[in-house]
Amino acid sequence: MGFAIFLLLLTVLGAGAAAARVSVARGSQLLKPLLAFSGAYLFTLTITHILPEALQLLPNHPERVGYWVLAGFFGQLLLEVLSQGVEHGHVHHEAAHGPNAPVGRVPFLLLAALVVHSLLEGSILVRTPAVGQMSQNFYAIVVGVALHHVPAAFALATLLRLRLGRFSRVWPWLLVFALASPVGIVVSNYVVLAELLRDGFYAALLGLVAGNFLHVSTTILFETSPEHRLNWPKLGATLAGLLLALMVA
Repeated sequence: MGFAIFLLLLTVLGAGAAAARVSVARGSQLLKPLLAFSGAYLFTLTITHILPEALQLLPNHPERVGYWVLAGFFGQLLLEVLSQGVEHGHVHHEAAHGPNAPVGRVPFLLLAALVVHSLLEGSILVRTPAVGQMSQNFYAIVVGVALHHVPAAFALATLLRLRLGRFSRVWPWLLVFALASPVGIVVSNYVVLAELLRDGFYAALLGLVAGNFLHVSTTILFETSPEHRLNWPKLGATLAGLLLALMVA
C-alpha cells in the first residue's frame, strides 16, 4: 500500500520536474511512445482484468456492471470537456493563452476534472476484508495509473507554467493532482472499505472506472495514429503495452 502511494506521487512529481527542463515540443515527441504503451496497457487491463473482476462480484446481475461502465465512459467524456485532454498529454494553445485563460490564473475547472478522474482511479485499489490482502489487480492497476499519470502530469505542469509564469508557482497545484489517487486509496481502504465491499458497491466502482479507462485508452490509441499510417515505434510500444497487461497476474 505504501509503495503504491509512493509510486503514484513520484510519477506525477517526477513528470512535473521534467516539464520544467524540457520544451513542450520535445516533451510531446518523447511522450508519444509512452502514450501508446499506456493506452494499450490500460485497454487490455480493463478488458482482461477489471471487467471480469466486476462481473464476478455481481454474477446474478451482470447488466448492472454494464450500466456503470457506460456511466464511466460518458462521464469521462464530460470530464474531458473541462480538462481539455490533459489526461492524454495535450496542452492546447487556447487553454494556455486563449481569451478565457488570462495569465496568472489557475484553471480550477481543469484541475478539478483531473483530480476527480485521478481520485476514482485510486479508489478501486483496495484490500480484501478477510485477510487484508490486496485486490487481485492491485499492482497491475497501480502500474497502469502511474504510466497514465506521466503524460498527464507533464501536460498539466506545462500548462500551469504557461499560465502562472514561474514554475515555483506550479508545484502546489501539481501536488494537489499528485495526491488525488493516494487520497482515493486511503479513503477506500481506511474510511469506507466495509461499505464499499457490501451490496455490490465495489463492483459498481470497478465498472465506473473501467468505463473511464476505456474512454481514455481508446482516445489515446486513436490519437497515436490520426492519419492511419503505420508507425513502427508506436506500433511496438502498443504491442508492448498489450503484452505486459496480458502477462500481469
